[in-house]
Amino acid sequence: MHGRLDHPTAARSHEIDAAPDRRGHLGAVVTLTMLGGLVAAVIAVIGPLAGAEEHVIAGAVLSMFATSWALLAVLTTRWTDQPQRWAGAPAALMATAAATILILAPTGNQLGWVWPPAVVALVAWMVIRSRRRLRSRARPVVLYPVFAALALSAVGGSYETYREATDTTTEAMPGRLVDVGGHKLHLDCTGSGSPTVVLEPGLGETSVMAAAWLAPNVAATTRVCVYDRAGRGWSEPAAEPQDGVAVATDLHTLLSRAGEPGPYVLAGHSAGGIYTLNFAKLFPRDVAGVALLDSMHPEQYERMSSWPSFYAVFRRASAVMAPASRLGVSRLINSTVFDDLPTASRDQQRAFLSTPRHSRSVRDEFSSIRTAMDQAAALDTLGDLPLVVVTARRDAEADWLAMQDDLATLSTRSAHQVLQDATHAMVVEDQRSARLASQAILGVVNAIRTGSAINAQQG
Repeated sequence: MHGRLDHPTAARSHEIDAAPDRRGHLGAVVTLTMLGGLVAAVIAVIGPLAGAEEHVIAGAVLSMFATSWALLAVLTTRWTDQPQRWAGAPAALMATAAATILILAPTGNQLGWVWPPAVVALVAWMVIRSRRRLRSRARPVVLYPVFAALALSAVGGSYETYREATDTTTEAMPGRLVDVGGHKLHLDCTGSGSPTVVLEPGLGETSVMAAAWLAPNVAATTRVCVYDRAGRGWSEPAAEPQDGVAVATDLHTLLSRAGEPGPYVLAGHSAGGIYTLNFAKLFPRDVAGVALLDSMHPEQYERMSSWPSFYAVFRRASAVMAPASRLGVSRLINSTVFDDLPTASRDQQRAFLSTPRHSRSVRDEFSSIRTAMDQAAALDTLGDLPLVVVTARRDAEADWLAMQDDLATLSTRSAHQVLQDATHAMVVEDQRSARLASQAILGVVNAIRTGSAINAQQG
């Protein structure tokens, strides 16, 4: 009798001992699936999708996250004694959102008021489900930070949508929009006199930068025009990213249709110098003189040791910033910059640069910048056209300075002015440095009017 009572108990004990301990896998599954989704997204963005368009980046990242939630549901069901089937809900929602973005490639923000509340509701639901179903330290250590990140993205998205809807900083557009064929470009011309100076903004810059200090200084002596390239500032986007030829052709059409007669003095800052050289190559009869304001060099990729690595990093960053801007990231970054500009210009520049639209335009411009540089390299001389090269000396690399010297050899009638205390940005942002740059531009104007040489001054 005693043996019969002990036998079933011994059998059950043997079965329990023989059963695998599935609880030990739970924390590992939660950690690996969540971390795996993040790592996969990062690898995709910096690897095969580096520099891709906004909808590709956003869709791919959401797909990776959807996969990680799906794996959490499947693997916890198979390998643990606490199946987390609720994780299938965020997986399905993220997969649907990813497919929609990849197929429709939206550029507007029509759902900006919809998706943030939906994400908050989803996070609240996931917190409740995980508290009921997941009894592991992985919940507070791994899942709660993920939930917090999702909630934070919803807050940022709501704030960005609100700011874009209510910010009136850029509503008062100076100048006008001119149709150049398929899209309209913003142009603002002030002052009077000949020749007309055309200011070409740098990489990622709007007309606001040139209009802040440079344009008023130049307008006191002659006519000056500022404009926004396609997709930038007040201008409409082009159908495709534009190379140097497309940008120069757009500008030529813009000036012609706006009734602004040439030939012009073209003044380009940074990458604007590349577009200026392309314009001079394509339309030499419409160029009276050139001012290169701390300009990029057409052979910069090959001749500047730090440029290839910068190009690789910025190419990836510019692609990521477009979807990140929808979460308010750009607005946060730009909230403390451009303090040297006049107040109105500062606020306009911050407002423009904070939007996903602007981030897309920067990504599109950078995706074509090497082509634009190669196209500009085909211009080997400006002949005897008046040319001034303005170089910002502070923090400049030796390779950059050497290339600035090289740019000054493009014309037999040139001058090279070095601003000792200016950085690259200060040439247009800082009032004193911009005044010196303006004087250099007017030196070209004076040389054209009088037929004299250009006087180089050091600042």
